[in-house]
Amino acid sequence: MHYLQQILFILILAVATWLFSGKVKEISANIRLGKDEDFSDNKSERWKNVWLLAFGQKKMFRKPLVALLHFVVYAGFLIVNIEVLEIILDGALGSHRLFAPYIGGLYTFLINFFEFFALGVIIVCIIFLVRRNVLKIRRFISKDLNGWPRSDANYILIAEILLMTFLLTMNAADTELQQRGNSSYGHFITGNFAVSSWLHPLFAGMSDDALVTLERTTWWLHIVGIFVFLNYLPYSKHLHIVLAFPNAYYTRLYPKGEIRNMPSVQNEVLYAMQPELAPADTTPPDKFGAKDIFDLSWRNLLDAYSCTECGRCSAACPATQTGKALSPRKIMMDTRDRMEDVRKNIKKNGEFKDDSQTLLHNYITVEELRACTTCNACVQECPVSISPLEIIIELRRSLIMEESNAPPEWNAMNSNIENNFAPWKFNPDERDAWINA
Repeated sequence: MHYLQQILFILILAVATWLFSGKVKEISANIRLGKDEDFSDNKSERWKNVWLLAFGQKKMFRKPLVALLHFVVYAGFLIVNIEVLEIILDGALGSHRLFAPYIGGLYTFLINFFEFFALGVIIVCIIFLVRRNVLKIRRFISKDLNGWPRSDANYILIAEILLMTFLLTMNAADTELQQRGNSSYGHFITGNFAVSSWLHPLFAGMSDDALVTLERTTWWLHIVGIFVFLNYLPYSKHLHIVLAFPNAYYTRLYPKGEIRNMPSVQNEVLYAMQPELAPADTTPPDKFGAKDIFDLSWRNLLDAYSCTECGRCSAACPATQTGKALSPRKIMMDTRDRMEDVRKNIKKNGEFKDDSQTLLHNYITVEELRACTTCNACVQECPVSISPLEIIIELRRSLIMEESNAPPEWNAMNSNIENNFAPWKFNPDERDAWINA
């Protein structure tokens, strides 16, 4: 029976790893659908961003209380799961608390440390559930979260509460059996753990066999739950737990207010003014801006997968707050949805076949794009430096330069600039006529 459990555990571990690896490869392939772009510069500055933005959560601490709560869940997730290494080895080798005999009192100290974080995660996740479902913070009840996105957030919080509860119950049953001198649990006495020992009174009327069953059941629920959570992660907004780190590393380093010009357009202007600089083999660009995900940078697509849908961007967006159609959070969600649909197309056909759908128009509307004021508030507020604005600008460039699709007011202004070198309809030669008025 003991060996059967080991075999079963190894099979579950192998399947979970295989499924997770397959989805990771798929997401990586989706990101690589974007255009290539070089981010090999300023490595020291980029690593600084990883430590400050991803590990240190610098931007989160603009709101200290919420940031502290989030940090407890974040740190708890990372720290408590260190114990998973021992659980995996125990499951594969058929051992029990493998590390305990080798590190002695340090083992009890570490488990106590993990348990305090586990308790913190439970408390904070309950607070977050209340904020979302009882207090209904405005950015959590926005219509762009209707359906799956809102449920996804609740599922993750509930899952974290359950995983930490299983862990504490497992530890409590284990130490209770140690104190009773049970032959399967008395080989190494760890002593009571700081938090799980509070559950001991609940076991007063339970037999040793019932306690063993409880300990083994919660052990299995905890580790299998982690495997399920691991494979749920790539389908969830909580993928940012992993992608926040590369996203912080590859963040744009130029000033947020700087909008990059298109070299092809700059060159056209330059060659018109100085034809002698034009190379003999000049070829026009295939397209201007972006109409679909294939026209965006891979960095924009990484942004979309890194979005945690927290809504800080939309809460700061003046267009969103004044009732316009635009929501920067929805821009990122729509981009991610388009990537997933493209991947389904590729799986079905072996390669991408035109599906008469594009990110522009079918996922993100013209009304949304025109509502953007390019104020950069969304970029400023994002905890991991995601830039919805870059995607908006590239889609708008396609609208204007590929489709000549602009409001009449924009067309009039552009015509005046082209003909009169100013936004106003005045002859340049009469620009100083007001002096004589």
